[in-house]
Amino acid sequence: MELELTEHTMVDKLEQVAEVMDQLKQLGVVLALDDFGTGYSSLHYLRRLKLDKLKIDRSFIEGLPADEEQEALVKAMLSVAHKLGMTVVAEGIETKEQLNVLRDWGCQLGQGYYLSRPLSVESLVDLMRNS
Repeated sequence: MELELTEHTMVDKLEQVAEVMDQLKQLGVVLALDDFGTGYSSLHYLRRLKLDKLKIDRSFIEGLPADEEQEALVKAMLSVAHKLGMTVVAEGIETKEQLNVLRDWGCQLGQGYYLSRPLSVESLVDLMRNS
């Protein structure tokens, strides 16, 4: 099971949230921080919460590969997440170029319209049967 949390869920009660998350991890739950970079981003959260996945918000992906400032931010997020042992998911991949640069920089997973539009369960099952 994977549980996705947003940054604002942790702002006021970090220690309580961390304690519950530690218990969930002991049960085998994978913990992901969704929309990283859009809220109260703190590197302290990343270190304290022992997350498994970091999901980089689409707003950081949309300017790639042309925007050098976006590139610097995404590379920094990837570096920090990897040093902390997290898998990184890039949200909002809409072009082949974005997919290629993210892959080249070591981003392991991606989401976005370039890869697939949202699917119903029925459509996903049909797709899997026909492939």
